[in-house]
Amino acid sequence: MRETYSQPLARDAMAYVLAGGRGSRLLELTDRRAKPAVYFGGVSRIVDFALSNAINSGIRRIGVATQYKAHSLIRHMQRAWNFMRPERNESFDILPASQRVSESQWYEGTADAVFQNIDIIQAHAPRYMIILAGDHVYKMDYELMLRQHVESGADVTVGCLVVPRMEATGFGVMHVDKTDRITAFVEKPADPPGIPGQEEMALASMGIYVFETEFLFDQLRRDADDPDSKRDFGGDIIPWIVKNGKAQAHRFTDSCIRAADEIEEYWRDVGTLDAYFEANLDLTDTVPKLNLYDRDWPIWTDQIVAAPAKFVHDEEGRRGMAVSSLVSQDCIVSGSLVRNSLLFTGVKMGSFSSVERGVILPYCNIGRGARLTNVILDSGVRIPEGLVVGEDPELDARRFRRSEKGVCLITRPMIEKLDL
Repeated sequence: MRETYSQPLARDAMAYVLAGGRGSRLLELTDRRAKPAVYFGGVSRIVDFALSNAINSGIRRIGVATQYKAHSLIRHMQRAWNFMRPERNESFDILPASQRVSESQWYEGTADAVFQNIDIIQAHAPRYMIILAGDHVYKMDYELMLRQHVESGADVTVGCLVVPRMEATGFGVMHVDKTDRITAFVEKPADPPGIPGQEEMALASMGIYVFETEFLFDQLRRDADDPDSKRDFGGDIIPWIVKNGKAQAHRFTDSCIRAADEIEEYWRDVGTLDAYFEANLDLTDTVPKLNLYDRDWPIWTDQIVAAPAKFVHDEEGRRGMAVSSLVSQDCIVSGSLVRNSLLFTGVKMGSFSSVERGVILPYCNIGRGARLTNVILDSGVRIPEGLVVGEDPELDARRFRRSEKGVCLITRPMIEKLDL
């Protein structure tokens, strides 16, 4: 018999976002910022998706653990997420690694990042804990996952994606029975186990876990006493529970949020330059795979006070125009062309310049006559007049960071080294 709820379970839950990741596969994009702080979608940061999912799910107590190059991430959260009100039993705690357990110990793993803050969590007294990764792009109702957790009687519920089996080699993969109880958890297997009845598909971990709070604390303390542990949820906590308790898989298809025109369940790990580039450009499609215009499930972020975007000049060869593109506020497209691209806040484009398939981060300046194709510009880059990128692969590779799929990442130090 299904349990009925007098109020949403999210009211008794705390979301704990693990946002300390180095994000080294994004290369120079994370030289000055943590991966969750990387810009995405024209106006947002990657971390805004997990945080917005929590707010939209009804969760009003949130903690965010930070560590690696956290300044820009902390500054963003202070500006964008300062609307929580303690008098309404709401809270938003930013929890940098601060050697609270030991004067020589930073966060040693994902589990340790929670363990070191047990006393802060206890002060909020949540009944349930939802552990979230802060570096994925998706929309999901955590209330539905909480309900499954309670109804199944599981010790832990693990959010999972259904993916083609041989594409799951880079994930933690669940081996499940016919009821989706997890019988084995394998980290990045060469030959991933299939799903019963769908042998060519696999259940890959999303890095989302639901626990009852006291049970989680018991597991964290046990793990902290284990000298052989790496203090990691996927590597230590979850496998132990699979072996000694009850672990249940929760399929993303059961709780993903889709607007009326969204065809697929959208989840992306934007951890490489190519994945990051393609996920941003997904948004420029006529019917985007991820709908950022959905008022029923908004992605909250820092609301910058700035002028509207502006397009000027209207003559042949010098026409300010954007086609199949997202152009943010405070941009000026002056006698130039933007096609299949995203311009983040404050981008300025000079006459006769063009950007095609570009992800242009905030406050870049593109000089007159420049032609840019398949590029990511880091924030604040000033492109010299007449620079051409995306037409000569060998020259691009010598000057800039060129990905396997031919996307060029351009940063300020790279521009400063150019011999023009």
